[in-house]
Amino acid sequence: MEPTPAIDVDGYLVRICYKGDRTPTLETLQAIHKLHTQTIAFENLNSFFKQPVPLDLASLQQKLIHQGRGGYCFEQNLLLRSVLIALGFQVTALAARVLWNLPEETVTARSHMLLQVDIDAQPYIADVGFGGLTLTAPLALVPNIEQSTPHEAFRLVVDDLTYIMEANIGQEWKPLYRFELQPQQLIDYEVSNWYISTHPNSIFTNTLIVAKPSFGCRYALRNNQFTIHHLHGQTERRSLKTVTELRTVLEDIFDLILPEFADSHIAFQRLVE
Repeated sequence: MEPTPAIDVDGYLVRICYKGDRTPTLETLQAIHKLHTQTIAFENLNSFFKQPVPLDLASLQQKLIHQGRGGYCFEQNLLLRSVLIALGFQVTALAARVLWNLPEETVTARSHMLLQVDIDAQPYIADVGFGGLTLTAPLALVPNIEQSTPHEAFRLVVDDLTYIMEANIGQEWKPLYRFELQPQQLIDYEVSNWYISTHPNSIFTNTLIVAKPSFGCRYALRNNQFTIHHLHGQTERRSLKTVTELRTVLEDIFDLILPEFADSHIAFQRLVE
């Protein structure tokens, strides 16, 4: 990974409402990880509206810190990586093949980004960009043990030389993605990012996807279908039938400052219809 340009650590910490200690400890990582996911929503508005998704640090800071926007895995985890390095953490960028909701034999590209953070010789996995099931706490890179988070329990299962991230959903372990510990470079993410943000068959160019965990629940939006997944098992669903409803959910629930893209109102109108 290339050297990191200047990162506005103060601006980032204000954005996620973090006022705690800045020493590179597990407690600091846990607090930042939790607040990041509860503040900066997962969203793909740029790719959905056929806009560029740049991954340079200046663009990431402008969008996620200063413009009140969110982003998907590359944006979220690249920003977090830069902040953690500036705070003195040892960070390795990794890549994963998504398994969520796919047949077991499916082989996908390495289209997901996650981080390995080493603290006192113990590696942890940090990932603030996996949408509706993103981690809300880092996990120790220790296989085959259940690990609690502020939301679901997770575990890492070793399969050959790879790890599989699994979440406990409805008392059943379900795979999210498969990854190895080979360090990645920014160009690796640029290639994957170009595909998922521009290819006509990519879910990110065809479907509006927004997600954010909150206290005791997770919020999710897929096109005009808004869902609240409560941690005790109850799920609430409703269809957003007007552009006003859709914009209100994006602004009030996901805390997004909506960009004014050309024809965005027309695209929103098609979603609710």
